[in-house]
Amino acid sequence: MNRRDGRELAWRDHQVHEFHAPSPDLAPHVARYWAIQWSYDRPYRQLVVPYPNVQLSFHAGRAEVHGVCGGHVFKDLDGTGRTFGVAFRPGAFRPFLGAPVQSITDRAIPAAEVFRDLPAEPDVPGVEDALRRALPEPDPRARDAVDVVDLIAASPRITRVDVLAADLGTTARSLQRLFADHVGVTPKWVIRRYRLHEVTQRMAAGGRIDWAALAADLGYADQPHFVRDFTAMFGETPTHYAARYGAPAGVAHTTGNRGPAERHPED
Repeated sequence: MNRRDGRELAWRDHQVHEFHAPSPDLAPHVARYWAIQWSYDRPYRQLVVPYPNVQLSFHAGRAEVHGVCGGHVFKDLDGTGRTFGVAFRPGAFRPFLGAPVQSITDRAIPAAEVFRDLPAEPDVPGVEDALRRALPEPDPRARDAVDVVDLIAASPRITRVDVLAADLGTTARSLQRLFADHVGVTPKWVIRRYRLHEVTQRMAAGGRIDWAALAADLGYADQPHFVRDFTAMFGETPTHYAARYGAPAGVAHTTGNRGPAERHPED
């Protein structure tokens, strides 16, 4: 294993994060607002692991809409800077976009293609005013998509699309169409993402992890399949991820905070 950048564990020395809840009238559409400020005396390569949120970001005078990323990405931070962002609720962005959310997956587009009159100096009140001006008509299918993603996130027992479809009294194909249109990634991807988040929670809780048993709990046929999925999403194997906490392979040491790939607001 290559030696990690020591600044990963000392990120609080270089980064300040803020999170804000949306106003009640925007809560059906917006998950949270976030801001990150950083200061580095030499370039730092930031690992970011995705969630199924479309993001609106403001950085260096530029505003962009970012579709869901299918896997982990790296962002280079250098010098001092600040980014302000809006994380939309998974499933809620299609009425704003006016097109299938899958059309912007793994892409960024100018925010002006979706929103008008965004503030030049973004803050929560200014951005909320702009979002209110852009509010679309209610879309029952968007509401359905939001509810399905919420169900996945809240239900560890849902590890397969067929289980989800049975719970909802629908078909896997119908869910695939709904997710392509409103979420941007497949229901299988969303289920995998939230179940893998539970892995990092167990790591942060501390104690030895039985990887084979955990893979079975998450619905994987075998441990190698679980390792492949984790590596594709997080950019490294589960044992290497656990080693971020200074613990031996297979042991997650309690740190009191989320690991670098799981704590960033771009999630």
